[in-house]
Amino acid sequence: MGRTLFEKIWDKHVVESFDDGNDLIYIDRIFLHERTGSIALQNLHDRNIAVRNPKQVFATIDHIVDTIPGRDDETLMPSGKEFIKSLRSSAIRENINFFDLNTPEQGIGHVVSPEQGIALPGLTYICPDSHTCSLGALGTLAWGVGSSECEIALATNTLIKKKPKSIKVNVNGNVNDQVSAKDIVLYLISNYGANGADGSAVEFGGNVIDQMGIEARLTLCNMSVEFGAMTGIIQPDEKVFEYLRGKKYAPTLDQIQEAEKYWRKLKSDKDAEYSEIIDIDCDQVGTFVTWGTSPEHAIDLNEKIPSLNEIDDETKKDSAKKALEYMGLNEGETLMGKKIDAAFIGSCTNSRLSDLRIAASILKDKKVSNGVKAICVPGSSKVKKDAENEGLDEIFISAGFEWRESGCSMCFYAGGESFGLSERVISSTNRNFENRQGKSTRTHLASPATVAASAIKGTIAFPKDLKEDL
Repeated sequence: MGRTLFEKIWDKHVVESFDDGNDLIYIDRIFLHERTGSIALQNLHDRNIAVRNPKQVFATIDHIVDTIPGRDDETLMPSGKEFIKSLRSSAIRENINFFDLNTPEQGIGHVVSPEQGIALPGLTYICPDSHTCSLGALGTLAWGVGSSECEIALATNTLIKKKPKSIKVNVNGNVNDQVSAKDIVLYLISNYGANGADGSAVEFGGNVIDQMGIEARLTLCNMSVEFGAMTGIIQPDEKVFEYLRGKKYAPTLDQIQEAEKYWRKLKSDKDAEYSEIIDIDCDQVGTFVTWGTSPEHAIDLNEKIPSLNEIDDETKKDSAKKALEYMGLNEGETLMGKKIDAAFIGSCTNSRLSDLRIAASILKDKKVSNGVKAICVPGSSKVKKDAENEGLDEIFISAGFEWRESGCSMCFYAGGESFGLSERVISSTNRNFENRQGKSTRTHLASPATVAASAIKGTIAFPKDLKEDL
């Protein structure tokens, strides 16, 4: 029987298999951030346990740090400074690769890792963050772990885990520049549920995936965890190889040919078996925006919020009812034209250069609607610099957006940055849970294009409406 791409990488990293069905897996890369990485490193130090292989460990400051220009270690969160200082001192002590505040390599971990060539095809990769699965876009077997698992991996370069099942998601059809990777993944989650993958490894394929750029694939894999997946992964191709060439931590010129020879073997066998195969017709995917408090609460802007009577599952019906109350919406209502208070472009989902280019193409020569607070936070220092070299910052600022330093920022209410009480925010982030972006904040997830268009209109809007005005 053939094997899937996921199974091939997994099997290659099995150190030992146990009678209970678990495997001891070798971990190639570990990435840390100040919120949990600082604690993991300090806990090991307190027990006189050293990091086993410092060269394979990377860390940055992204979760708690302020993104306001001119920032330093001080944060809006009272204890944030201690987390930052702790990670910095631990990284220096353990001699791990560290991307400090205000350095060219600093940024959101899941943005920094691909752009620096840290995540590579065929490697196992963990980080104490749910959206580590983003890196599956490069053919990396990447997943998020808890703090305790992180400590174990730092000390041993291994973890005990049971191999999950594999699901195949084929995305085919005509490629439409009005439909983004964010729209596709919200379509998937809304149709199959936030637990649709049930802990499986999801492999994305199809002609639409083949034509996607690397950064769009990163968005797709980023939200596979919102589909209930352990990870998402895409077969590495020539686009990936070209993307990685010359990056700081990727194989050097004298190694790259041998590396690519191996990477080209990383593909699922034709007779590989999946527990489920899902087919998505991209022609059926429109502009998607969430209406509730789960990524599965998403609709095409041409549609209406579903009636509660249309929901058969009582638990989901109760969840939808509570979501509508929290969001201040009604069943059967349309999102199109709904007034917003704020717009946010950022996060590990949609803060890369291509995302900012798309948003800027809509914002150019326009102004953010009166009363709308608009913020853009580039995903990394490199993204910020590259965007500024292209003049994108001037477009954002001229339109009325705040142009910030890189970091997780208002993706979640941990570093102290937040929106106001009960404000309605359209956001390019990945989670719309209650209080995620501030106390009682009402978050609508959308693509950067939809966020930009909505910021200009002052209401939730189709990107194509603004593009037609150009």
